[in-house]
Amino acid sequence: MNEALEKRLSELKAEYESGQKMIAESEANLGNMRGSMLRISGAIQVLEELLGAIEKTPQGDGKAKEAVKIAD
Repeated sequence: MNEALEKRLSELKAEYESGQKMIAESEANLGNMRGSMLRISGAIQVLEELLGAIEKTPQGDGKAKEAVKIAD
């Protein structure tokens, strides 16, 4: 009886440790995803601002074309 309890305790501790590792990996992945989303959001903002500047600038203005070249 005592051996069975010790075996089960050992199994549960191993499962718990495995769960802790999975949580740590998930939190790391979440942090990486948040960083990626922040970079994407920044890129979207820059492109929207460039598009807005191009729309406000007369067609013949070289500055708008230069801004688009920089974004490429």
